[in-house]
Amino acid sequence: MTKDSKLKTPFFKRIVGMHVPRQQAGASLIMVMIILTVVSMVGIAGVQISTMSERGARNDRDYQIALQSAEAGLIDAEIDLKGSGSNKRDVFTSQNVSSYFVPGCGTSGNSQGLCSESASGKAAWLLPDFTLTGTSAPTTEYGTFTGQTFQAGSSGFQPSKKPRYVIEAIPDSFGAGSGSRDLEDSSPKFVFRVTSMGFGPRDDIQAVVQMVYRN
Repeated sequence: MTKDSKLKTPFFKRIVGMHVPRQQAGASLIMVMIILTVVSMVGIAGVQISTMSERGARNDRDYQIALQSAEAGLIDAEIDLKGSGSNKRDVFTSQNVSSYFVPGCGTSGNSQGLCSESASGKAAWLLPDFTLTGTSAPTTEYGTFTGQTFQAGSSGFQPSKKPRYVIEAIPDSFGAGSGSRDLEDSSPKFVFRVTSMGFGPRDDIQAVVQMVYRN
């Protein structure tokens, strides 16, 4: 074959016998995509766990605020029972103490937040609405009869409002004055069950605690 004839040979004939690279199957790309997907899922899971932990910590903080508020309500109720506040009510040492305790809990005067035993057998503290406020509420607001102050409001991490409590008179079968004598007897013969509700930074975050007090 002369030089001239080689130049006239078609191009596709000239590449016959040359090494042609094998076509890529794309396996590496698939592996990279799988790895990227797994890493992305791990990252999303980490963000979700972090968010849940932050929410859990915030909820626990809000509940602790409500719980401490409720415990402060118990302390105020104890001062109320002892009659040592600036606006003290002496109903707990009165000769006719039982007359101040009202079915469904009192809403005014010295009977506010004082509950007699329920005729239905249901615990008296389950009947009133602790979220109600104002002078006609069936519960006693912190400081009403003690003059104590309590920081509450919408600013900062503090209770949205003051704690509230009710006091029930329960016949004392074991203490002094038990027996046939009734509640009008001046000697000790009943105990007081105090139920206090505290609030967190929002009104719907609530904690309830109880104590039994004997004079």
